[in-house]
Amino acid sequence: MGLISHRVKRSDLKIGDHIYTWRNLFIYTHHGIYVGDNKVVHFTLDQGSSFSSSSVSTVPIACLNFPDSCCSTSGVIISCLNCFLQNGSLHRFEYGVSFLAYSAKIRGGCTAAKSDSMDVVFYRAMYLLWNGLFGDYDLFSNNCEDFALYCKTGLLVLAGTDSSSGGSSGQVMSAVAGPTSVILSLPLRIFFSNPIVLTAATTFYLSRYVCDIGVCDDAIKVKVEDLASIRGNQTSARRL
Repeated sequence: MGLISHRVKRSDLKIGDHIYTWRNLFIYTHHGIYVGDNKVVHFTLDQGSSFSSSSVSTVPIACLNFPDSCCSTSGVIISCLNCFLQNGSLHRFEYGVSFLAYSAKIRGGCTAAKSDSMDVVFYRAMYLLWNGLFGDYDLFSNNCEDFALYCKTGLLVLAGTDSSSGGSSGQVMSAVAGPTSVILSLPLRIFFSNPIVLTAATTFYLSRYVCDIGVCDDAIKVKVEDLASIRGNQTSARRL
């Protein structure tokens, strides 16, 4: 991976990698955990959901290599790498980056949080695949990037905290910031040739850094086996 881009080759992938691909001209990204053998576990809308949006992470109705992969009612599915990418480029999320490195990543793809071991990451992803428990997909507070970040770190931002409105990832900032999406779609050479564009993009990512799961005080470590009770408590709290 380079200083700016996180693009990688398929041959560079390792089990437990947090991977992502850009969709719709850098407007948003779709994230997942690579579990080996050309397979990706990721989080998306339930196939039976009536909600639809061009900015929501979706997958083909069926993955030809894993025909039963899209039948989950939990939103956590497994599919082949090709179906995950949908002809997009392959990128790997970077963990444990410094403030200076974070600010240099114009198009994101990194966090200050440190990743747990490959075995732990793989276990969390597969546990959630078979048991669900990650809750309902929500673009603003519980999306595919939140899922991948949790699998990698075990960190969660709970409802009712100051950071909960943006989930653990802060990806919603990219989804709702129209002008920023335009900036992100520009060729990288324009970032460095136009100081106004560079300043705008840098300011956006510095503001995102403040909400980063590796920096904010609201993130707590949660065992994957405890997610069911925690999600249940959050649902009850929202109903009160």
